[in-house]
Amino acid sequence: MAAPEPADAFDRDELETWSAVATLLEWLPAALDTQLKRDSEISHFDFGILFALSEADGGTLRMSDLAGFANSTLSRLSRAVNRLESEGRVRRAIDPTDGRITLATLTSKGHDVVRAATPGHVELVRQLVFDSLTSAQSQQLKVIVRRITGAIRSQRGWRPSI
Repeated sequence: MAAPEPADAFDRDELETWSAVATLLEWLPAALDTQLKRDSEISHFDFGILFALSEADGGTLRMSDLAGFANSTLSRLSRAVNRLESEGRVRRAIDPTDGRITLATLTSKGHDVVRAATPGHVELVRQLVFDSLTSAQSQQLKVIVRRITGAIRSQRGWRPSI
């Protein structure tokens, strides 16, 4: 009879599952980044910023809200937006109704970048994620991911990096 696993160690099934999840967490972002850089000369992080702005009313978000969408610190987001602004893809301005708030707005050039990058990004996500799963598995994945992110959100002291 095998000895029980200590409380501070994974059992065999947990270790196999966690190893698979950890590998996915490393490989998928790298694959997405590689495709976007090759095809559109932007990082996955930059694409996320531009996409969030493209989906916002008027293409504009508060920098703090944008940091939440990007799960980024304001410092990291500010550096990325500085670069995107220097490339003419984003414009920043002080909120006219509250001078303490900085707004980021997608420019027409930024909109063109998102529009051009989206088809290849969607194609790769479909190829890597959805084509690998049945419809039922895709629905299960959605439920599983929402349960895990809900558990993360419920942790005391944790919140997205804003």
